[in-house]
Amino acid sequence: MIPYGRQEITQADIDAVAEVLRSDFLTQGPMVPRFEEALSEHSGAKYALAANSATSALHIACLAVGLGPGDWLWTSPLTFVASANCALYCGAKVDFVDVDPRTYNLSPAELERKLVDAEREGVLPKVVVPVHLSGQPCEMAKIYELSRRYGFKIIEDASHAIGGRYRDEPIGNCRYSDITVFSFHPVKIVTTAEGGAALTNDKELADRMALYRSHGITRNAAEMTHEPDGPWYYQQVALGYNYRLTDIQAVLGLSQMERLNEYVARRHVLARRYDELLASLPVVRPWQHPDSYSGLHLYVIRLALAQISKSRLEVFEGLRARGIGVNLHYIPVHTQPHYLQMGFRKGDFSESEKYYEEAITLPLFPTMSEAQQDEVVSALMAELA
Repeated sequence: MIPYGRQEITQADIDAVAEVLRSDFLTQGPMVPRFEEALSEHSGAKYALAANSATSALHIACLAVGLGPGDWLWTSPLTFVASANCALYCGAKVDFVDVDPRTYNLSPAELERKLVDAEREGVLPKVVVPVHLSGQPCEMAKIYELSRRYGFKIIEDASHAIGGRYRDEPIGNCRYSDITVFSFHPVKIVTTAEGGAALTNDKELADRMALYRSHGITRNAAEMTHEPDGPWYYQQVALGYNYRLTDIQAVLGLSQMERLNEYVARRHVLARRYDELLASLPVVRPWQHPDSYSGLHLYVIRLALAQISKSRLEVFEGLRARGIGVNLHYIPVHTQPHYLQMGFRKGDFSESEKYYEEAITLPLFPTMSEAQQDEVVSALMAELA
């Protein structure tokens, strides 16, 4: 089976992890700060806070900007559920903004329309979470302009997008956002096995996220209610969580970061080759906005169902039977049972739902060979014949 995504673990990665395993620190040692420094250096953001998952990073980001009961968070329906769930963890409410029909990212035009209505009704969002689906950045300059006009915070869900660029600047620099979140799950562009990070240029936000990441505990005397009892002393000054990344994971990420640009470049080579090989087939290939250089975590096609005799399910199952590990990213969040119970209904966000009816994620990973790619295309051609 050719998987839709696959990590590469090199001998250098193994050696780096083994060195930490032989060291004095498996967690809360020097490797997490070094990994955070590498993320800051790559992205241009002043602060990076590593966490044990991107979900955790989204949660502490929401807490840091003060999201809570009575507040609204808006995000895209086309994302993993964590992009919306992070609001529910804070006791806030969730709504969605439909996607652009070409990029499949949150539509700035739809966002503006919805903001006009929300302002009139007195229910503006406190936070908007644009999701860089497949690694392609959202139109962040327009979203940022709307945030200045309507007063909401921006948390970029860039779980798919490390190594990409927007307007020729690294995704993660937070030029157009308050916080950016990355994911380091194994199928992502670089991995820490499980892990994530939140980046910001705001020291106050960074300090809050650091506090929430580790039980709400501080050893900083300036943050305490009275002088420390002694050098052992700490205080819990907020309700926090155990969202720390281990040194074992951090050093794996640090090793992988050395190959980040190489990985993204290889993904682009493969994506361009897919574009050429699929040009004559009844599918819609991914469109790239001219302002973006995608991290290309995913290569998603849409079936031109009116031009083929099979359903999407039949094509999907046929590809799986031929050893092609296709997947689907994503089921619109508002159609999940938990969200239906909250009052959302199928039909609420038509562009997202139309995308879902037609989409299939093809295999794409840096170590994929041209022979494997040819096998994927041949199988797809056979299914669409």
